[in-house]
Amino acid sequence: MGRLGEFWVVICVLFVLSKWGVESFELDGFSSKNSSKVSLLESLSHLESVYGVSAAAVPPNALMVALTLVPGAAVKGAVCLDGTSPGYHLHRGFGTGANSWLIQLEGGGWCNNIRSCIYRKTTHRGSSTLFEKQIPFTGILSNKPEENPDFFNWNRIKIRYCDGASFAGDSENKAAGLQFRGHRIFLAVVEELMSKGMRNANQALLSGCSAGGLASILHCDEFRSLFPGSIKVKCLSDAGLFMDAADVSGGHTLRTFFDGVVSLQGVGNTLPKTCTNRLDSTSCFFPQNLIGSVKTPLFLLNAAYDSWQVQESLAPPTADPQGNWHDCKLNNQRCSSSQIQFLQGFRNHMVSAVRGFSSSRRNGLFLNSCFAHCQSERQDTWFADDSPILNNKPVAIAVGDWYFDRASIKAIDCAYPCDTTCHNLVFK
Repeated sequence: MGRLGEFWVVICVLFVLSKWGVESFELDGFSSKNSSKVSLLESLSHLESVYGVSAAAVPPNALMVALTLVPGAAVKGAVCLDGTSPGYHLHRGFGTGANSWLIQLEGGGWCNNIRSCIYRKTTHRGSSTLFEKQIPFTGILSNKPEENPDFFNWNRIKIRYCDGASFAGDSENKAAGLQFRGHRIFLAVVEELMSKGMRNANQALLSGCSAGGLASILHCDEFRSLFPGSIKVKCLSDAGLFMDAADVSGGHTLRTFFDGVVSLQGVGNTLPKTCTNRLDSTSCFFPQNLIGSVKTPLFLLNAAYDSWQVQESLAPPTADPQGNWHDCKLNNQRCSSSQIQFLQGFRNHMVSAVRGFSSSRRNGLFLNSCFAHCQSERQDTWFADDSPILNNKPVAIAVGDWYFDRASIKAIDCAYPCDTTCHNLVFK
């Protein structure tokens, strides 16, 4: 497909999404079957924001929280792809939550080669000059007890994502003007928050959605090490369980993509040694190879038919050039019986991957059989009258029960289509 054709494909995607009511998305480049160009996996990372807060209408009374840039971050080399300072949004806790801290790591795809990272640094995923000055805090970040019963009065922070490697890279490409400093960003922002009171925390939770959910797994034990052993510290990964799975053509689209991310951005140097001592660095960027060795209590919140993975890992156009999966990816009700059978195999793979993890008393699990992605940031899927339910508990209650040790949460849903409470994502 020529560049003009690629452009009109993108325009058509924008038009469809605008009709659907999506407020914003990210576009990391143009798609192409030619591997020398930016791949569709990169170009359609707009799905990261489609599946997040922007996929649902933001409540009119949603709390808007201002951006803060980290002073002195550049001196530490803690900078976005384009060399600008990283940032975060902080809403102070109050009452009984004044000394409790919740850190949410933003998601937003990855970049795996020079071309896609150069494009990314011209977006809000690579430059703080393009960050929104205010963002809505909904779901797990809400300050209203009726929307966020357990964490509403905590200090709640969203750390912005501008590196493209799940806050894990540490290298640079001077010729291309690219800084891959995600790990330094994570450390610099956490240090800044420590100076603002987090060092006095009596309890803390590190969470994240999608690429941020992967980051919360990667940095979980590191985050725990920053606090005294007497302080309760746990981690939550929402939609971060990216599987090393075969695509519909028998290839490994996501593994190939992650291999580029890891090698380009120097991720191998920051990955947990408990994994890299036995596996290659790319394998250690897949959560299924990490979760068994995380020592800190960890909660996995994931849709068994994760929509992002269905669209970009299992059935991307490169693996489905005839478009046989096109309708199925837009709407799960349009999937054929053979396609559902393939997706059941993916679910079985995910369930198998968490079996050992779930046997630990300290860990939590909420694996619902939905076609969704990122359920903690959206109010409708976190805690609302019609939220998804598993074992008679919505996500917010399940996470709260686990965090506060009120109950053991090891919830794995029955296979599709048994769950009628799902908020399945449909692309029209």
